[in-house]
Amino acid sequence: MIKNSQAITASQGIILAIIFTLNISDMKAQDYRTAKEAEGLSVGTAAPVFRALDADSNTFSLETALEQGPVVLIFYRGFWCPVCNKHLSKIQDSLKLIEKKGARVIAISPEKPQYLGKMEKKTGAEFTLLYDEGYQIADAYDVTFKPSKTTLITYNTILGAKLKKTHSDESQRLPIPATYVIDQNGTITWRQFNPDYKKRSNVAEILNALEKI
Repeated sequence: MIKNSQAITASQGIILAIIFTLNISDMKAQDYRTAKEAEGLSVGTAAPVFRALDADSNTFSLETALEQGPVVLIFYRGFWCPVCNKHLSKIQDSLKLIEKKGARVIAISPEKPQYLGKMEKKTGAEFTLLYDEGYQIADAYDVTFKPSKTTLITYNTILGAKLKKTHSDESQRLPIPATYVIDQNGTITWRQFNPDYKKRSNVAEILNALEKI
């Protein structure tokens, strides 16, 4: 009887340890906010300047780019995202109209440089794609969030995102797919920001915002 009691006690201890570990994991996951909790930088705010690598591992500087003209800054989720592909393809189709306004388009994701090339092929993007290492740029613009566990399963298995592999860490965070228009003074003059990833900026809105600078 003593041996059976000891066995039961040991089993209970293992179960409690597992529950404790799961609770700790859940607590860590809760450290990251949901998409609805992200707010994004507001119009009139000074745009945080940054440096980041492009698809060819060259360093891009926002500060230097702004010396040449306004910048249209787009956050997207990744090459695996059908909505992102469609959105950036539309931006590419009207790229010359945006450039005629003197602006430059920059698109940013948490994906490493070798994966930026996949997005270039899917969209034909001739504008700059940047690697947001450690989510530093997304954090600075207040667009970072953590998808739910169920959503992550969909992204990683069905859509092939493999976020732990393609990103700089295993937190599997993503940016709200927001768009910012930044004038040469470094001020955000327009933004499109929506927690619903299906809601994106369109070219007409971007062109209208650039005309007002």
